[in-house]
Amino acid sequence: MARHEGEPQRPPIPDPGRLQEADPGDIAERLRELAAAKDRLHGLLDAVLAISRELDLPSVLHRVVTTAMDLVGARYGALGVLHESGEYLEEFIAAGLTEQERDNLAGVEFPHGRGMLGHLIRHPEPLRVDDIHSHPASAGFPPGHPHLRTLLGVAVSVRGEIYGDLYLSERHDGRPFDEVDEEVVVALAGAAGIAIENARLFCQIRDSAETFQRLLLPTLPDLRPFTAAAIYRPAAEPNRLGGDWYDAVILPDGAVGVVIGDVVGHDLHAAAAMAQTRSMLRALLYDHRTPPNNILTQLDHTLHATTPNPITTALLARIEPRDHGWSLHWSTAGHLPPLLITPDRRAEYLRADPGVPLGINAAHSRPDHSRPLPADATLIFFTDGLIEHPAHAIDEGLDALAALATTHADQPLQDLVRTLADHHPSNGQDDMAILALRTPPAT
Repeated sequence: MARHEGEPQRPPIPDPGRLQEADPGDIAERLRELAAAKDRLHGLLDAVLAISRELDLPSVLHRVVTTAMDLVGARYGALGVLHESGEYLEEFIAAGLTEQERDNLAGVEFPHGRGMLGHLIRHPEPLRVDDIHSHPASAGFPPGHPHLRTLLGVAVSVRGEIYGDLYLSERHDGRPFDEVDEEVVVALAGAAGIAIENARLFCQIRDSAETFQRLLLPTLPDLRPFTAAAIYRPAAEPNRLGGDWYDAVILPDGAVGVVIGDVVGHDLHAAAAMAQTRSMLRALLYDHRTPPNNILTQLDHTLHATTPNPITTALLARIEPRDHGWSLHWSTAGHLPPLLITPDRRAEYLRADPGVPLGINAAHSRPDHSRPLPADATLIFFTDGLIEHPAHAIDEGLDALAALATTHADQPLQDLVRTLADHHPSNGQDDMAILALRTPPAT
C-alpha cells in the first residue's frame, strides 16, 4: 500500500446484501458507487486489451501513459524509462501538456530522475502525494514547468526488474489521488510490463529479420561511366518482410546489367526466395551474352526445375554502348515499366508488353524491347511498393511518382532515391526497392 498521510478514509465498496438496511439516500449513493466501480473495471479491462494490441514499443509506452491518465482522470502523465544502470532516466514520455506549455519548456532537458522522480527510482513502491512541494524529496520545477500539486507514482516492472516509473498528476476534479486510483494504476502497470516485454521481443525479431533481408541485397559496384544509387525500405507495418530486390553489374562485354524484382509474399520464405532468384539471375546474366528475354526464360525454366519459389515479377535490362551514346535493351516478367527522366526533365514510362511473371508458365516467352538513351538521362527502376495505394488507381501512383522524380531530377542520385522513398505516393504497407542509373553527360 502507498505511503500517504492524512488521507480521508474512503467508504468501502457497498455490500448489495445489506442495501435493504440503508435509507433511500444511502441506497442511491451506494448504487452510484457500484456503477462507478463497474465502469472503472470495464475501463481497466479495455485499457489492458488496447495496450496488448500494440507491438511498436514507442506506441506501447505512449499508450500506457494516456491510458493511465484516462483511467484516473489525470490532466498530466508521464513514463520515465530507466537507464540499464537503474540510476537515472534515459527516456521520458510525457502527455497532457498544452502547446503553450510545451513551448514554455522548449530547451529544458527532460527529467533524469532527481527530486521526487529520484525518490521513486530509489523507492519503487506506489506513492501518492497531496502536495509535491511539501514532500521532503521535492526539488521544485524548472522555469516554464506547469504548477503541479498532486502526484501518483507507480513502478513498471518487466521480467521482475524495474523498467521505469509511471507518473500522474492533477486530477481534473481537483481532488488528490486516492487508494482506488492507486489500485487501478498498479493493475495497469502490471499489464504494461507484459506489453512492453512483448513489444521489445517483437522489435528484436523484426530488426533481426530486416537486417537479414538487407544483408541479402547487394552493394552496388562501381558502374562508371554511369552513376547509380539504390535504396530498400521495409514495409511500414511491423513484421512484414518482403521479396523486393535490385541488382546491377558490369558485364564481360562492357554492358551494364540492371535487375529489379519482387517475389510475392511477406515472410522469411519470400526473402529466401528472393535471394535464390537474385543469385541465379546474376549468374545467368553474367555468363549468357543473350537478349534479356532469353535470360528470363532460362531463369524461369531453372526456377521451375529446382525450387518451389512463389510467383515473381522482374525486369532485366542491358545498357550497351551505341555509336556516341547508349542503348537500353530490356524485358519484363510482369513488372512495372522503368521511368526515364530526360535532361530537360521530361518524364516517360517505358511502357511495353510486360510479359508473364516468373513461376506461371516457364514455356511462355517474353518480348524484348530497346530504345536509345540520351546523355545525362536518369533511369529509375522500382517495385510496386513505391506507388501502390488501395484508395487510388495504379496510374495515379505512377503519375505522382513521375511528378516527384522530375521535381527532384537535378539531385545527386543517392539523394534522389532517398527523396522518392521518403515521399512515395503509396500507403507504405509494402516494402519497396528503387535503383536509379544516370547516363554520362555529353562530352
